[in-house]
Amino acid sequence: MGLKCGIVGLPNVGKSTLFNALTSAKALAANYPFATKDPNLGVITVPDQRLDKLADLVNPQKVLPTTIEILDIAGLIKGASKGEGLGNQFLANIREVDAIVHVVRCFEDDNVVHVDGSVDPVRDKEVIDMELMLKDLETLEKRLEKYQKQAKTGKKEDLRALEIATAIKDHLESEKPARTIELEEDGQALLNELFLLTSKPILYVCNVDESSVTDGNEHTERFKEAVKDENAEVILISADIESEIATLDSKEERNEFLEEMGLEEAGVNKLIRAAYKLLKLITYFTAGEKEVRAWTIEDGWKAPQAAGVIHTDFEKGFIRAEVIGYNDFVALGSEQAVKEAGKMSVEGKEYVVSDGDVMHFRFNV
Repeated sequence: MGLKCGIVGLPNVGKSTLFNALTSAKALAANYPFATKDPNLGVITVPDQRLDKLADLVNPQKVLPTTIEILDIAGLIKGASKGEGLGNQFLANIREVDAIVHVVRCFEDDNVVHVDGSVDPVRDKEVIDMELMLKDLETLEKRLEKYQKQAKTGKKEDLRALEIATAIKDHLESEKPARTIELEEDGQALLNELFLLTSKPILYVCNVDESSVTDGNEHTERFKEAVKDENAEVILISADIESEIATLDSKEERNEFLEEMGLEEAGVNKLIRAAYKLLKLITYFTAGEKEVRAWTIEDGWKAPQAAGVIHTDFEKGFIRAEVIGYNDFVALGSEQAVKEAGKMSVEGKEYVVSDGDVMHFRFNV
């Protein structure tokens, strides 16, 4: 399944620098607003040590990791919901993504101008939140007109739709994003149908200086306090450090650099792991002589759905799945050894795939 995240934030917070580092796509990064006019699309290879280990054991012709698409969206300013700056384009781009990566500036640097004159990540976040909520209210107003007309019939489902939409509108008018409203199952279904910008899951990235990447600073502490009720993930990344890592050619050089910086892993790893957690995603593997490959699915998917990610025919004609736990595969060293040890299970349509499963599907179409 394709996964697309959109990087958003005010101008000059480090979005494009981070995008370049994550994707090595070399988008224009400049010290003035709207350096990014059109959204840049890049692809991040998802690092997974389990894939590397399986490849070492199987020695396939190809190794294919899973990927995430990253969209670097133009910087937003006040008034974007009314078309100021590149607002309309920005907001249209956000509708395309599965999750929002909201970058906030948490570093001081006199050489990098701030669009509002000072560093204040909480204020910056509120600017973007407000513009997104205003756009969502505009969307809701149009939908409410429709629901109000339908409710005149007196049908129970039409009256309920009007009730839910009104509750969402009230929530937005209280300056709270749609993702934070608590709704019953039918309300959540209607919210999903509205495709509101503030209903998308969000990951906050605090862009910090090198000295703050491990423990943060006063800006990051204030920001975490401000978003504590949003149930959102917050991670610290230094776009400058990520830029340096991106210039290194070998894995050994990157590991050596991280060690010198006192870091356990690159920021891209943290971002991907947080995105997977945010969207409730897991990975399963297929392993054979031709290729060892990682596949991304939603946590809780059953075997036929997982098979459908490879090809729709696999889901339509699903017969069974042959499943090996990752730890068993590694411990025993090969598929044949797993079979001989009786550690491979044969599962039907109701099997819920686990993270790390090594799977082979039988199907007939």
